[in-house]
Amino acid sequence: MNLRAPRISLDQWTTLVSVVEAGGYAKAAERLNKSQSTLTYAIQKLEELLAVKVFEIKGRKAVLTPTGELLYRRGKTLLEEAARLEHAAGELAQGWEPEIRLAVEIIFPTWLLLKCLGEFAKERPETRIELIESVLGGTDEALAQRNVDFAIGSSIPAGFVGDALMPVRMLCTAAPSHPLHKLGRALTLDDLREHRHLVIRDSGVQRSRAGGWLNEMRWTVSHKATSIRAAVMGLGYAWYAEDSCREELERGALEPLPLREGGERTGTLYLIFADRDSAGLGARRLTEIIREEVRRACASQAT
Repeated sequence: MNLRAPRISLDQWTTLVSVVEAGGYAKAAERLNKSQSTLTYAIQKLEELLAVKVFEIKGRKAVLTPTGELLYRRGKTLLEEAARLEHAAGELAQGWEPEIRLAVEIIFPTWLLLKCLGEFAKERPETRIELIESVLGGTDEALAQRNVDFAIGSSIPAGFVGDALMPVRMLCTAAPSHPLHKLGRALTLDDLREHRHLVIRDSGVQRSRAGGWLNEMRWTVSHKATSIRAAVMGLGYAWYAEDSCREELERGALEPLPLREGGERTGTLYLIFADRDSAGLGARRLTEIIREEVRRACASQAT
């Protein structure tokens, strides 16, 4: 693609925008620390190069023509984009990467993850986020293949180190109408084996980690929302992170199954860098925010 050099310079666009927003040449000249004649010449040159009229005289005042209105709006957008470009270049020079890639296991609270990303976005609104919502081995693979800068996972794969981030409580649940609830007694694993187990598919290509299946009577889906919806409809039972189904539990759409043992599982989520030494400033800052927000959330739930 051959790009032709623009005929209008950023300085000329700056002059146009300043004259419009300052309300005239005199105030714009003060703002830009230039002579009024210099600004007048810049606008005349712009009109000449584009073969248009930017201002017209109405009474004793120069006002924008319809074409001038368009040029003003587009010129302002162009200047804002140029400023963003310069800012981004400065960030890169300081080590702030343009994109952060992370893998987060689906048992991490979605609301909390989005809160963390939102807080980061307030500081670095132009940084792109590439999020992999992973399951089991998918987290390990994302780290091993260096597809992410860091991950939040339920285990630390061989060859990596990580820090404990937060505990996760898993509950075995089903809809109140499910036959397992109708038994009216403590349930055994043999009871569970007679009913459909709802499983969320391992997102890893190799399917390297077992999903804790109890029997062959199961449905495997890709998203936790699908699994929870199926459970609410009475189509099976499943273990969910308590936070993932809190709303359904509170409104009675799901209820914990009264298992004799194993009805609750407590795990730990870890924060793991793919390569801590090469992590950019953005990835490091985002992990700081995640740690702080998780600490606050856990402290709030404890009180």
